[in-house]
Amino acid sequence: MNKRIFLSAPHMSGNELKYIEKVFESNYIAPLGEYVNKFEESIKNYTGAPNALAVTSGTAAIHLALRVLGIGAGDDVLASTFTFIGSVNAILYQGANPVFIDSDKESWNLSPKLLNKYLCECEKRPKALIVTHLYGMSADIQKIADICRLHGVYLIEDAAESLGATFDGKHTGTFGDFGIYSFNGNKILTTSGGGMLVSGDRDWIEKAKFYSTQAKEPFIHYEHLEYGYNYRMSNVLAAIGVGQMEVIEERVAKKREIFEWYREFLGDNDEIEFMPELPDSRGNRWLTAMTFAHADHSVIMGALEEANVESRPLWKPMHMQKLFENSKRLVDGTSEELFQKGLCVASSTTMTKEDVKQISTIILENI
Repeated sequence: MNKRIFLSAPHMSGNELKYIEKVFESNYIAPLGEYVNKFEESIKNYTGAPNALAVTSGTAAIHLALRVLGIGAGDDVLASTFTFIGSVNAILYQGANPVFIDSDKESWNLSPKLLNKYLCECEKRPKALIVTHLYGMSADIQKIADICRLHGVYLIEDAAESLGATFDGKHTGTFGDFGIYSFNGNKILTTSGGGMLVSGDRDWIEKAKFYSTQAKEPFIHYEHLEYGYNYRMSNVLAAIGVGQMEVIEERVAKKREIFEWYREFLGDNDEIEFMPELPDSRGNRWLTAMTFAHADHSVIMGALEEANVESRPLWKPMHMQKLFENSKRLVDGTSEELFQKGLCVASSTTMTKEDVKQISTIILENI
C-alpha cells in the first residue's frame, strides 16, 4: 500500500464549502449566527433531543453539564474507566473526584452490575455518572439509566464517539439528564473541532448557554455575577457541521459496512474477537475494534505501519493512569485485559473493500 490509510479520516459531504462561503458573505464569522442555529436544529431533529447547544468541544460540553448540575469541589463523580481522558478531565475542572467503574464483557462498556454494586455499598453517594459509549457502540444504557434514577444520581452520556448509535430505537445521548457529542477531526462527523450538549431540560441548556458565553448578565454593558467560559461554537465550524449532518446516515452505513468486511475476512479465525453489539442496539462502528487471544497487538500494529496503515491500541483504562492512581474505583480486570489484547483498525469511510482485504491479510500474517 502506498497511500496512507488513516484510522478515521475526515470525509466531507460536498456542501461544507458552499455553506462556509455563505457564512463569509454574511460576515458572521465569530460565535453565533445562522449556521449555529441550523446545526443545533439538525442535531435535535436527528437524535430527538429536545434542546441542543453547540460548543467548542465534547469536553466543554461535559464541563458545562457538570457545572449546571452543581457538581463542585469534593463531590464524587462516577465514570467509565475504559475511555479517553476527555470524558474525565471535566470532573477535575470542577474540583470533583472521579470514581472509576469497570466494563462488562457483553458490551465492553460500563458494567451495570458493577455500577449498582458500587452505589449499594459506597459510603459517600456520588452526584453524577459520566458513561461513555465506547467506539460508537451503545452501553447497556437503559439499565444504567434505571440504576442512576434509583440511586438519585445524575446521568451524563458521553456519546462523543456514538452519534448515530441507538438503543431500542432511541439515540445514545438522549437517555440521561445530559448527553454530549464530539465533532473532533477523527469522529464519524467532524467540524474540525467542536461539540454539542443536549438535554430534555430547556432551563439547563439555557443555563449552559449562559456559562458558555462568559456568563454575561443581560445589560448593555458587561455585567458579571458568576464566572463563565468562552465555549460557544463559531458560525464557520457550524456551517461545516450542517453539511456533515446531511450525510450522517450514509456515514453510519459505511462504517457498519467496513466492519462487516473485516468480519468477512477475519471472522472465522478463533484468534480474533470483535467488539460486541448489544441486542436491540445499533452501533455506528466508528472504529472497528478487536482483541487477539494470543497474538501481540504491537507486532500487528508494526506490520500495519510498515504498510502505511494507521491503527491504535484500545484505550488504556483511566484507573491505570498515573494521574488517577489514588482515585476510587470498582474494577474486575475486564478493561485491563481488553487494553492488553485489543486493537482499533483503520475504519475511514473512504476505504474500499480491497483496502480492508489487504489490511486483513496483514493481520492474519502476524497472528
